[in-house]
Amino acid sequence: MEVVGSASSGEEAIALFLRHRPDVTLMDLQLGTMGGVDAIKAIRKLQPDARIVVLTMYQGDEDIYRALDAGASAYLLKDTLSDDLIRVIRDVHEGRQPVTPHVKARLDARAGRPALTPRETQVLELIAEGMRNRQIASVLGLSEETVEVHVKNIRAKLDVKDRTAAVNVAIKRGIIHIR
Repeated sequence: MEVVGSASSGEEAIALFLRHRPDVTLMDLQLGTMGGVDAIKAIRKLQPDARIVVLTMYQGDEDIYRALDAGASAYLLKDTLSDDLIRVIRDVHEGRQPVTPHVKARLDARAGRPALTPRETQVLELIAEGMRNRQIASVLGLSEETVEVHVKNIRAKLDVKDRTAAVNVAIKRGIIHIR
């Protein structure tokens, strides 16, 4: 195996991918302005058969789902043993899509939960920034009543009693990230 490049941003990852066309790409999800999921989508758009292994600290079920849905072939945590990492890279190189027991358990747990809509996720991100409903309504161009409905739906879907708990659950599951 040979490392042909190292990127610190999603944009740089795409440029290096185009330059080197690696057999397997290791991708982190935390990459500055353009995250890993967006970089995976862009690379897969440029080369639909690109083989990408996510190697990250993010272990939330939503992070895993988004990365695999974007086109990653495998998902590993950075604490993965080097022998396991090498095995997964070789498996992906051979066209397989290995799923670790941890990833399978997270995806199975996610399958039984209702998903937030993109708008609900936007509302939740603004709640995490400390905004009240009136501010959120202004930022998103909605009525305050519509925001209240979104907040109620978010709390119900995440099975929590208040906004703070919703933010905590969303961070743990990888639905939102604090930057």
